[in-house]
Amino acid sequence: MNDQPETGITPGGTSGAFRDVLSKDHARRGKPPLHFADMSEEERIGKAKELGLPKFRVKQLANHYYGHFDVNAEEFSDFPAARRSDAAEAFFPELIHEVTGQVADGGTTIKTLWRLFDGSLIESVLMRYPTRTTLCISSQVGCGMGCPFCATGQLGLTRNMSAGEIVEQVRVAAKAMRDGEVAGGSGRLSNIVFMGMGEPMGNYKSVLSAVRQISSMPPEGFGISARNITVSTVGVVPGIRKLAEEGIPVRLAVSLHAPSDELRDELVPMNKRFNTKQVLDAAHDYYLASKRRVSIEYALMRGINDQAEHAKLLAKRLNHYGDDWAHVNPIPLNPIEGSKWTASKPEDERRFLEILHNAGITATLRDTRGQDIDGACGQLAAKERD
Repeated sequence: MNDQPETGITPGGTSGAFRDVLSKDHARRGKPPLHFADMSEEERIGKAKELGLPKFRVKQLANHYYGHFDVNAEEFSDFPAARRSDAAEAFFPELIHEVTGQVADGGTTIKTLWRLFDGSLIESVLMRYPTRTTLCISSQVGCGMGCPFCATGQLGLTRNMSAGEIVEQVRVAAKAMRDGEVAGGSGRLSNIVFMGMGEPMGNYKSVLSAVRQISSMPPEGFGISARNITVSTVGVVPGIRKLAEEGIPVRLAVSLHAPSDELRDELVPMNKRFNTKQVLDAAHDYYLASKRRVSIEYALMRGINDQAEHAKLLAKRLNHYGDDWAHVNPIPLNPIEGSKWTASKPEDERRFLEILHNAGITATLRDTRGQDIDGACGQLAAKERD
């Protein structure tokens, strides 16, 4: 937790046939300010000592941050008035600043554009459903995976985000839900998906630190069950295998998008480094280690990967392992501006699902929330709008 993220090329792109697609602004800025969420317990105590504060004050700060989603130290009534300003400056520098918020689905979907300390822009999407509220968060500024049908992938990778920058997206959303700022009244943030901007496995250390803080009970974390956290990847195999060893029951989501190497090489460039067999083997091993079914994300693109032959091959590849280990999420493609890729025909979507179901595979067509505000899967481009 105490190390700041590196801003170099992600581990998956250091050798082999794949290289991260880097933005022109890649790693040109420094590191984010050190935040309470970036510090180990020892670092927090050390920082408090520098301010002349006893150890128990750190516990108070943790209770405010994780238990009450509060960073306004000037109003901490249980904290010495003369030290509140110092504590705020030392522990809670502003990491994310809201630029704009866009609302869809009757106010139950909110996409927020955030500006980071260095002027970088990221987005998060809060989605309220009848029985749960899900926050889709970003883990990198841009993305280096270069998938041609994804708006974020066209940005290239600028830098990794710190654990604090990731965790702050969750704190702000949890506070908004508690305070009734989302249509439907007061409620609780229940689910987190690392499906915003970036490849989570490319920023493994910060993402894992964030997962631990999100899932630990207050005052160590926000108390959102690890079983309600989903970590997505395009198939960075070393990251999948490392996550399997952590013993944290998060759900793994693999963005597969194609059942064959020939097609996936075109749609997901990382496939040239870790092919479909390597990715599916690692994902199945994750299932065996975690006892949690893996989500197979599959963006349906008209005439590209949505035909009966693709569904049959996908079913064959998944059934090869001989157990009920995967849940397929076909996703109607959310078109991006100027792209040749477009959504499948409804009849092709139905046929695709039917073939999977007939093969004994659980599959559910993904609900596309926030499409009209470019807040759906693959649409996050972090553009400033008037």
